[in-house]
Amino acid sequence: MGIEKGKSNIFELMEKYGHEQVIFNYDKATGLKSIVAIHNTTLGPALGGCRMWNYETEADALEDVLRLSRGMTYKCAVSGVTYGGGKAVIIGDPKKEKSDELFQAFGTFIETLKGRYYTGTDVGTVGMDFVSAAKQTKYVVGLPEEYGGSGNSAVITAYGVWKAMKATAKEKFGTDELTGLTIAIQGIGKVGRHLTQILIEEGAKLVVTDIFKDNVLNITELYPDVQVVEPNQIYDVQCDIFSPNALGAVINDDTIPRFRCKAIVGAANNVLAEERHGLDLHQREILYAPDYVANAGGLIQVADELHGYNKERAFRNASLIYNTLEQIYNISKEQNIPTNQAANLLVEKKIETIRLIQSKFVG
Repeated sequence: MGIEKGKSNIFELMEKYGHEQVIFNYDKATGLKSIVAIHNTTLGPALGGCRMWNYETEADALEDVLRLSRGMTYKCAVSGVTYGGGKAVIIGDPKKEKSDELFQAFGTFIETLKGRYYTGTDVGTVGMDFVSAAKQTKYVVGLPEEYGGSGNSAVITAYGVWKAMKATAKEKFGTDELTGLTIAIQGIGKVGRHLTQILIEEGAKLVVTDIFKDNVLNITELYPDVQVVEPNQIYDVQCDIFSPNALGAVINDDTIPRFRCKAIVGAANNVLAEERHGLDLHQREILYAPDYVANAGGLIQVADELHGYNKERAFRNASLIYNTLEQIYNISKEQNIPTNQAANLLVEKKIETIRLIQSKFVG
């Protein structure tokens, strides 16, 4: 999905991609510039994190929030949680422009939606940001444990990606054992760091990269045998699995011819620059675990938090990512379609079924 440069007909975009609401907010006191996109609430109130990023243009921010919120609808549905898809973005540099007051202003914005949208951490935001937001709204999730939340969702997200890798390895290589496989990890920050630890413990061989040198230094100090490459070299690494764990759109016309992997599984959102790139991977026999399936662990945790967090239950539900991918790979094989299309079919059928169930009068 993309916004054509020079055009800004928001209503046409909402109609095209099925969004219910797009809400813009500016706070004069703090300079907060934020957008919330609510994509679909068939399954329940919208749920999705808040990304803070120094977008080059407002059009880029709008494109990101539309893409991400639509992805959250699919992620919620495929994960079996009773929430719909939404997302928020804050336009600004997360390293320079954060403050308690800014996130209190953001909390006030979220409160005006009166429960149609719940939010929490994403790229550029952390749990303590939402401790500030929670001073003005109750519609936040993923707070640190000491503030009554479920804590760091990166751990369960990495766990879910690991389960997705095992399901993918079973489909591609005939066994879900990752020992001895070479895995190229793009991004070793929040999720990638935990994923690296899990994979090393299982005996995988890792090649890693990150745009932030501190992340690389932290990993190499802990695991000196890990191979490090420059960020732009990660696409050329000969490996069994390529794992994108940073920003999206990294599977595109430029990178696909460079891939030397047999499968792609990671925690990043919207890694296909366009849906057609899923077909390109399919034709090249690169097995792709749809991102919103593989990275659903964090969503599963925060959704569980809204019902009284139970860690064992959350991890049990995250382990079902393995089973979901088995279904998707079967659909892909039976219909000879790319795995991203197979996942979408599974989700869309589920949403329509729930919509029909809920249409019944129950007294």
